[in-house]
Amino acid sequence: MKVCRKQVITSDKLMNMVDFLTKAKEHARRRCARIAFIPLLATIAAAGCAHYPVNQPLEQYDKTSGYRESFMGVPGNSDELLLYLTFSGGGTRAAAFSYGVLEELRKTEVTIHGKKRRLLDEVDVISSVSGGSFTSGYYGLFGERIFEDFEAKFLKKNIQGILLANMFFNPHNWVRLPSPYFDRSDMAAEYYDNNIFDHGTFEDILHRKGPMIHINTTDMVSGIRFSFNQDAFDILCSDVSKVPVARAAAASSAVPMLLTPIVLRNFGGTCGFKLFDELKEAMVEHHPGSRQYHLAEEISRYLNAEQTPYIHLVDGGVADNLGVRAVIDRTSALGGFWNTLKSTHTEKAHKVVFIVVDAETEVNRSIYSSGKPQGFFTMLASYSSIGIERYNYDTIMFLYDSFDRWSGQIRRVRCGNKPISTKPGACGDIKFYLILVRFDALKDEAERHYFKTLPTSFSLSDEQVDKLKDAAHRILSESEEFQRFLRDLK
Repeated sequence: MKVCRKQVITSDKLMNMVDFLTKAKEHARRRCARIAFIPLLATIAAAGCAHYPVNQPLEQYDKTSGYRESFMGVPGNSDELLLYLTFSGGGTRAAAFSYGVLEELRKTEVTIHGKKRRLLDEVDVISSVSGGSFTSGYYGLFGERIFEDFEAKFLKKNIQGILLANMFFNPHNWVRLPSPYFDRSDMAAEYYDNNIFDHGTFEDILHRKGPMIHINTTDMVSGIRFSFNQDAFDILCSDVSKVPVARAAAASSAVPMLLTPIVLRNFGGTCGFKLFDELKEAMVEHHPGSRQYHLAEEISRYLNAEQTPYIHLVDGGVADNLGVRAVIDRTSALGGFWNTLKSTHTEKAHKVVFIVVDAETEVNRSIYSSGKPQGFFTMLASYSSIGIERYNYDTIMFLYDSFDRWSGQIRRVRCGNKPISTKPGACGDIKFYLILVRFDALKDEAERHYFKTLPTSFSLSDEQVDKLKDAAHRILSESEEFQRFLRDLK
């Protein structure tokens, strides 16, 4: 169809389109307040006052049910290996890169207790942001089916062109988009729901019993990272199970200015939810500069729905473009990694592996060669790249530096007063692995530059998608840390 052809739209043109829609919405706010009573005009006006789907309230907080890590897990998954995947943001580039990692894990066979398993079947948790959330969400819903149709439905389709066509050439959206309660991200979520995720919800992921999928977003007011799981929705006294995965993906990829926030209704304080004991203690005992105190303070803002009736969510990359912080924050909230193991019934774990998939970009260093003042879009891209690059580095270092502390916590609990032995199977046998899948691992400078400068849009050529998948295969399989982990498994 013509509307699905690849469209070349410059940044200033796209911003003009956004500006046009913003002005139209201001006009609609006045119009919706005085809907005409003439039948035809009333019908048109009502369509223009469309409303996004509202998340459902939770009648009663119950930590023994719902979409939580403790109720997920692949049947036959080894309880001695805990495997985390994190998928970064970066549009289709990130989605294709993380998809290539899943393919490589599928073809990697390991032997655990004499049984051969694909490493893909050992994945316990996938935490994702923005473009990576389409890969994680699809795998969470459909499992192996991702290798059959995800390329055709998403990776090798001009999603960006389709969304723009729906915005400007679909008369149905002409009357809906001016509504103050239905915007560009709502339209995108609707498309994703109908054409990519097949109306799947988080309850469907729960029933499939695969790895836990954390789709991460950012509260645009406070900058808090917010995940689509029942633990987070408990704070809002809301039920995540009925939320479409498409809506979470739309929130996770809602790039500020180009797309609009996804709105959640807050019912906090109506279902009996209380702060975790560890976080209560943090508010009372810990220094205001501590990480636990900060987490407790962040969560407490949502507990009163009268003060915070709505949550506005934007791209998860604003708070954490790697998806790593979801694991770190959960560990901090629970008071340590041993409590994390207990909460997921993985106390027997001897190997904890983090595979961090980072579809990194390249900072534009050609600016150094110019004496001219830089334009708005160059400055905007530079600010974004600098912030993400530096924060990603800090996140990776924080994770790596946590390994010794977490290992010590586990050994103290397991060994007690006994001598700490690190022999295989002993009380002190716990190893952490950090495997980075990044373009920087490529030896060829031209190839690194090629991948780092691919657009972060939702439109890539088939050739670009195939090259991203191939790069993921090579980088993971050739990683020294990955090979060390495989040797240790033997």
